[in-house]
Amino acid sequence: MLYSRISPEKKRENFRTRLATGELLVLPGAFNPLSAKLIERKAFDGVYVSGAVLAADLGLPDIGLTTLSEVATRSGQIARVTDLPTLVDADTGFGEPMNVARTVQTLEDSGVAGLHIEDQVNPKRCGHLDGKQVVDEGSAIRRIRAAVTARRDANLLIMARTDIRAIDGLGAAVDRAKALVDAGADAIFPEAMVDLKEFETIRAAIDVPMLANMTEFGKSELFTTSQLADVGVNIVIFPVSLLRLAMGSAVRALDTITREGNLVSMLDEMQHRADLYDLLDYESYNAYDSSIFNFDVPR
Repeated sequence: MLYSRISPEKKRENFRTRLATGELLVLPGAFNPLSAKLIERKAFDGVYVSGAVLAADLGLPDIGLTTLSEVATRSGQIARVTDLPTLVDADTGFGEPMNVARTVQTLEDSGVAGLHIEDQVNPKRCGHLDGKQVVDEGSAIRRIRAAVTARRDANLLIMARTDIRAIDGLGAAVDRAKALVDAGADAIFPEAMVDLKEFETIRAAIDVPMLANMTEFGKSELFTTSQLADVGVNIVIFPVSLLRLAMGSAVRALDTITREGNLVSMLDEMQHRADLYDLLDYESYNAYDSSIFNFDVPR
């Protein structure tokens, strides 16, 4: 009822323990707290909070317009409703190294289990669009060092994302990944890898967990979880998938209202009221109310 009974510290410890097994962890992207509860109900390994999804939810493009407070608020809302670890997209850290430090501590206070900082120029662009730019290696390293130094819970996962593959090639991505690990990154997120061989190449170059981004309509082929596990990927995210599916359904529903005048033909596609109430655990709230308001008002 209400929020998770597992502390943020315990969630971070659990996340680290699962990562240490070397198995592939699957983290669908939650676009709100309710979808995070569904991800937990379906027994996934964790919840991902995408910067692109948060921007879209605010009616904005993913070009660095969201603020730290907006990301921290939504991340905290999601992290509080699930026992699963929450991994958050922290973009470029919202500024220079001191801003990165504040970002880490603010997101740590929001209850997340991990976050990733990328090496794009600020303001950033979606990782699967053309026209990206990255900072020099020294600036990228300073961001990660600032993040690692700022955390107060040693189990908070600091992941480094690099977008350099699309700009300077795979060799540059290998060099950048190794430098970021040396700077203290706990995990590496190589963005926009083209094929499985590229993931294998990054895997061979680093000795920390690696993340694969399976976002639809992007530059990466949509590999299966089995294929990714076979090349040594440790985390796979589906960042925008649930939002895209939900918005696709919303488009069809609005068109159906215009065409048919009601939504009777789409009832079978909807989450039933009973299933929604079950996901929200209405019964526990009713039981709680009954245990407190167990008296009769005198007449």
